[in-house]
Amino acid sequence: MGMSKKDLSRKKANIKSRIDELEKKARMDPLKKNRALHDELDQLRRKLTED
Repeated sequence: MGMSKKDLSRKKANIKSRIDELEKKARMDPLKKNRALHDELDQLRRKLTED
């Protein structure tokens, strides 16, 4: 069974809010010393564009 429109919009909103949080942290780490942070940010951006 698929997800409802409300669930899809909630999922998308949660991803966007997480991206906003991670972008703030990523700006403080321009040399990419915290690689996991940047990897998670890239992964979330890909998920957002897939849907």
